[in-house]
Amino acid sequence: MDEEFYIGGKNAVVEALKANSFIDKLYIAVGAKGQIIDEIIKLAREKGIPVQLVSRDKLDEFYAGKHQGVVAKTPPYVYKEVDDILAIAKNKGEHPFVIILDGIQDPNNLGSVLRTADACGAHGVIIPKNRAVGITPGVIKASAGAIQYVSVARVTNITRTLKELKDVGLWIIGADMDGAINYCDADFKVPVGLVIGSEGYGISRLVKENCDILVKIPMVGKINSLNASIASAILMYEVLRQRNF
Repeated sequence: MDEEFYIGGKNAVVEALKANSFIDKLYIAVGAKGQIIDEIIKLAREKGIPVQLVSRDKLDEFYAGKHQGVVAKTPPYVYKEVDDILAIAKNKGEHPFVIILDGIQDPNNLGSVLRTADACGAHGVIIPKNRAVGITPGVIKASAGAIQYVSVARVTNITRTLKELKDVGLWIIGADMDGAINYCDADFKVPVGLVIGSEGYGISRLVKENCDILVKIPMVGKINSLNASIASAILMYEVLRQRNF
């Protein structure tokens, strides 16, 4: 990963400031206005973060996506450990609720998963180091600030991690179009690790073999699969429903 790491977008930057994430410097486009821009500048000054006005062309050099007139320079994302995620659940007195992503490659999908994970109270997300997207500026932007509140661990071997999660009592539930039961019939009130497969390929064979159960989302249309972030959202909200209603 590059030494210089930039995040762009009003929501991503303001949430980073609110969460006390380390920010080296803020760049604001000349002429940028609005309530959120004012809030960003105010928060930065309160925290002693330098703010520099630059041209939009300069912001384009820093950040390739839609920066909305604001870019923050930060250190690269620091991944958590799986044990850190389990500790969050323990400290809250809750059964672990962990999302395991098996090879998600689209930054927008990962960002969307993080947003839903935050909304549904997941304790963390686990991603693989290889053949999958990591926490990039694009993911941070797509998460709309959720990355500041959802712990992400990056592991070398998802299969081994599933076995370790089982050893500490998690029930591993995978989403698969050929699953044995409908997702709403599964018990998500137990400690759970929810496995979501990659775009187009689903859960890999070894990972699938290490799931305790596979669940399916009923579909009556012409297509036979859902976008990974949509499928994960349906399942995460089922966990939330069962645990809170």
